[in-house]
Amino acid sequence: MSFHVNSSFMYILAVCVIVFVLAQSAFFLVRAYQRGREIGIEAVKLRKTIVSTAVFTVAPAISILIGIVTLSKFLGIPLPWIRMSVIGALTYELPAATSTANALGISLSETITDPKIFSAIAWVMTLGIMPSIILPPILMKKIQGGMIKIKNKDSKWGDLFLTSMFLGMISAFLGMVFANVRQGIAGWIPIFVLLVSAAIMGACGLLIKKCNMKWLETYALAISMVGAMIFAVLITPVIG
Repeated sequence: MSFHVNSSFMYILAVCVIVFVLAQSAFFLVRAYQRGREIGIEAVKLRKTIVSTAVFTVAPAISILIGIVTLSKFLGIPLPWIRMSVIGALTYELPAATSTANALGISLSETITDPKIFSAIAWVMTLGIMPSIILPPILMKKIQGGMIKIKNKDSKWGDLFLTSMFLGMISAFLGMVFANVRQGIAGWIPIFVLLVSAAIMGACGLLIKKCNMKWLETYALAISMVGAMIFAVLITPVIG
């Protein structure tokens, strides 16, 4: 039996995983809505929360689609579809696949035909994410307890600590942004996109503060992400 990254078996496996994810999402959505009604939250407020949350997922969904398209060049469609639907983190999946391919001396512009190489990349992508699945249930209670203690002692320091953690998480990926700045103007594309995203977020902040557009607070992040993606699509063919 010949190996192919887009085989029928892989597509069947992908569809099964996607159906499970959708079923799980629908189950918890219904349970959360029912629980909200039980504790006295108005149905209108619950529906508004569901709609705003659904809109907020549009931007991440676009980035996930871009990730699938990017990875499909050498991994086919089913595996990236499964990975991005379950994990949904392009900032992890792409570097994990790319680093493994580079270590094996495989070109990222050609579809993988060797099942051993395909298996190696899939295993690295899977094993690399395992700590984030195993450690949270073990350490989350202690981490949350420590954060609550800090915030109870000094709320300002607690807020600073949370902000520092968030910025530290973002900083971990800045290496990908600045990695190719020495390769000419094309290497600056990620930085231009980053600046445009920050500018859009700043504009949203001004509209919220100066024009009292409070509704924009829910969608500011999604708008900045989509705007940056559109800018990246437009600028890459020009200077890439």
